Amino acid sequence: MSVLSRKQQTRKRHKRLRRNLSGTKARPRLSVFRSNNHIYAQVIDDDAQSTICTASTLDKDLRSSLQTGGNTCDASVAVGELVAKRALEKGIKQVVFDRGGNLYHGRVKALANAAREAGLTF
Repeated sequence: MSVLSRKQQTRKRHKRLRRNLSGTKARPRLSVFRSNNHIYAQVIDDDAQSTICTASTLDKDLRSSLQTGGNTCDASVAVGELVAKRALEKGIKQVVFDRGGNLYHGRVKALANAAREAGLTF
């Protein structure tokens, strides 16, 4: 019996989630990737295989406004608001939330709640 690393467990959960989740033109997928230092969010149309908009803690306009690094809940809130603003500018109001195999807790939950408050509906 082999023991899976934490990253392998996350990948396994993400594959299991993605069996049932896919984004369409009418309702794209809001995908979240969380690393130790940063958090990234993308709005993806899986039918056309294209990324509609993105936001991360590495964005130039967002990075200067963050007090700490990109690994806090405050940074996740800022990324959630930014991705929601960019999606609304492109005419997207509804998305399917893809937590990327991470638990819906902490930084992932903060990003999702901020995107909801900024106008996206899941």
